[in-house]
Amino acid sequence: MAHAHTPLPPPPRPAGARLGPGGPQWLARGAAAGRRGERAAVALVSPLTRAGLRDGPVPRAGRGRCWVAKTAVMAALALARPFCGGPACLGRLLRRPAGGATCGPWGRGRPGARRGAGESEVLRKSLQRGLLLSTGAFFFYEAHKLISGFVEVHASFKVEEVIEQADYLYGSGETEKLYRLLIQHKNSDDAELLWRLARASRDLAQLSSTSAEEKRQLAYEALECAKKALEKNESNFAAHKWYGICLSDVGDFEGIKTKIGNAIVIKEHFQRAIELNPKDATTIHLIGIWCYSFAEMPWYQRKIAATLFATPPTSTFQEALRYFHMAEEADPNFYSKNLLFLGKTYLKLNNKKMALLCVQDPF
Repeated sequence: MAHAHTPLPPPPRPAGARLGPGGPQWLARGAAAGRRGERAAVALVSPLTRAGLRDGPVPRAGRGRCWVAKTAVMAALALARPFCGGPACLGRLLRRPAGGATCGPWGRGRPGARRGAGESEVLRKSLQRGLLLSTGAFFFYEAHKLISGFVEVHASFKVEEVIEQADYLYGSGETEKLYRLLIQHKNSDDAELLWRLARASRDLAQLSSTSAEEKRQLAYEALECAKKALEKNESNFAAHKWYGICLSDVGDFEGIKTKIGNAIVIKEHFQRAIELNPKDATTIHLIGIWCYSFAEMPWYQRKIAATLFATPPTSTFQEALRYFHMAEEADPNFYSKNLLFLGKTYLKLNNKKMALLCVQDPF
């Protein structure tokens, strides 16, 4: 909330003092500059209030920083007000005699005591103008840094709050509410929000109540969000993971040639996600699924793949087994489906004893 500030009047002139040459004009210009500085400070404070620094909920983790931000902005406004009194409020520097020469708005030295009156006047005006401009430039530079930093802090508070709400809804299985929350931020530049929106779009497409046309639309929407998340932050492991998942989903709508062609890209993104987060058991499991699918591929699909691609993607059940075991080591019993695929893979390798152990006696 911006408050109207009454400019402070210039300080009274000392009794018996007289104005030096150019003093009245200098005072008028200084007071006007001070008033402009105060109005600028008020204008800088107003956007913060409208952005919600004063009103609205603030995450618990950011309340202390928010209080510091408001206090600092008020301090910046207070610093602006003394300029309203003109350059005299900057101190007594310009009012002190400089070697007998006339100096400051109240000249006490005799003009030309040590130098000519014209030279002294030029020096005095240059000093006054330089000090005033330097002080004003410093104030606006500091104010700009202050406001820019606080707007960024407020924006980060908002992102953290949305992510907190999104994770709660995801954990509660509120798929539709989660999608409605995150779709409002589809134009965000935050990778954490974007990959969560990709996940929410995909989860909504998986619901039985979603029509076939909506499933297709949501699949492409999810892929676009995951792609944007990667563009914003290539080092985000979840963005790589969900880009690979969503790219696989889109292949279901584009035929076997596209699906096989995308397979290599999908595996590369899964492997990049594991490099960034070796403890993410879900991504390790997904690579195991990828390997199992190509190891199990029927002969006729292999022929089609060999016709379409010079080096089609291939894998083995041994490679799939290795990834399923890696997933269990990263997070034991994290997913019943991983244990199921461990058993199925052992069966493919004709090891029924280990297959039974995986199903009956989980790790």
